[in-house]
Amino acid sequence: MKQLFTILFLLNFILVFGQNDLSEGPFSQLIIRGVTLINGNGAPPRGPIDIVVENNRIVNIAVVGYPGVDIDASKRPQLKTGGKELDCTGMYLLPGFVDMHGHIGGVAQGADYDYVFKLWMAHGVTTVREPSGRGIDWALDLKQKSARNEIIAPRVFAYTRFGQKTKDFDPLKNAPISTPEQARKWVRANAERGADGIKFFGAPPDIMAAALDENKKLGLRSACHHAQMDVARWNVLHSARAGLTTMEHWYGLPEALFDDRTVQDYPLDYNYQNEQHRFEEAGKLWKQAAKPYSEHWNKVMDELISLDFTLDPTFNIYEASRDLHRARRAEWHEDYTLPSLWYFFQPSMISHGSYWHDWGTEQEVAWRKNYQLWMTFVNEYKNRGGRVTTGSDSGFIFQLYGFAYIREMELLREAGFHPLEIIRSATLNGAEALGMDDKIGTVEIGKLADFVVVEENPLKNLKVLYGTGAIRLTEDNEVVRVGGVKYTIKDGIIYDAKGLLNDVKLMVQKEKEKLNYKIVQPGNE
Repeated sequence: MKQLFTILFLLNFILVFGQNDLSEGPFSQLIIRGVTLINGNGAPPRGPIDIVVENNRIVNIAVVGYPGVDIDASKRPQLKTGGKELDCTGMYLLPGFVDMHGHIGGVAQGADYDYVFKLWMAHGVTTVREPSGRGIDWALDLKQKSARNEIIAPRVFAYTRFGQKTKDFDPLKNAPISTPEQARKWVRANAERGADGIKFFGAPPDIMAAALDENKKLGLRSACHHAQMDVARWNVLHSARAGLTTMEHWYGLPEALFDDRTVQDYPLDYNYQNEQHRFEEAGKLWKQAAKPYSEHWNKVMDELISLDFTLDPTFNIYEASRDLHRARRAEWHEDYTLPSLWYFFQPSMISHGSYWHDWGTEQEVAWRKNYQLWMTFVNEYKNRGGRVTTGSDSGFIFQLYGFAYIREMELLREAGFHPLEIIRSATLNGAEALGMDDKIGTVEIGKLADFVVVEENPLKNLKVLYGTGAIRLTEDNEVVRVGGVKYTIKDGIIYDAKGLLNDVKLMVQKEKEKLNYKIVQPGNE
């Protein structure tokens, strides 16, 4: 019976992947040979190691020698008939990355799922939590296709925006959520629909309390971007006490840290609908909070940790606020950013995150100071045992899918994380926050075969994880590019990461040719 199951399993995937030169597998057995393992549990690198996978489960992790010493082939795991051997001698293997804040494109950005998924997978992202998007039906369809490996895609966790309705999902029959009972009804319907959780932006306290309570009773998880419209009465601390499992960005956290005020120090001509106002003033918010390591600062941090609360900071998505030129001129835009997405990024009164109406030195300096205080809190949260995850929120503010995820790792390093702590944030911490740490997040016997394989040591230089690699000068005085993920392995299927990236490059080239389009900097048209 077991053999019959294996044969059917393989035939199914041959039909799906037989004509796809970007992927290979799955296999009844896969042996990855000779890697140095950088695990997500904080352990130091170790190798050479052979990793054996059978039917998408890790069955053996064998230390097969010592650095610089020839391996005794007779002591290595043996390849079975029909198995696949992947020679990764001298390469580095990590658990598949988890992007805890990944929007699957957007209509306004002109970015469809195939473009987005390939960029993520090209950067080793094998699991994505989408904190709201085009609708639960659309997200669940992609989730199921990914689970069946019918499309090239990370594993998807679909969170519905609180109150969101679609053509096929309207539990309140076009009525807004205005009472606690309506909130509970919507939450129950969302769970029945098959969502993995809820993404909140805030609501009146009684409605937030009811929704979070009902969601918690149902065993689902939650995220919240505490938008300014409701944060004066309901901040991160209120949410965590009510059962919220994850906060996004940092909104609502400085407000929980206020000790000499109750609201943000808004200018009297402030208008929330003007995003220059919104983001410029947000860059002054952390300095209004309690000072680092003060009594109130410590008290809030310790309570959040005691509640097993997860921070998903997404440092990268606001980086343009402190250095617009750097974000705008990132080298990958030329080849990998769609014309429609580039247009969306430009200064606008309409497009979300395009708040460069009059952005200059004063705003950037304020944001740099903002980052210092924000990073201090996040790093100390990690040091005291709090969970910090890695999320990108790409598709806005000059941040591109996949590339932005690696930039988030670099910013965690700037915040004070050791590279091994960053890998843990990007793997095991994300798996824990999703309730999936029994299946993904580390390389352990019994877990799924989700891996990232790279030829260079990412602990020494995280830039080698970028699809564009890192620049290096050789002993012969030659400038070369090194790195880029070589293989992304998800569900035991081997993906050519650089091939995926090239596929995206061709998509962008074709779109530019079709539109006769050339990327130019704002104001230079």
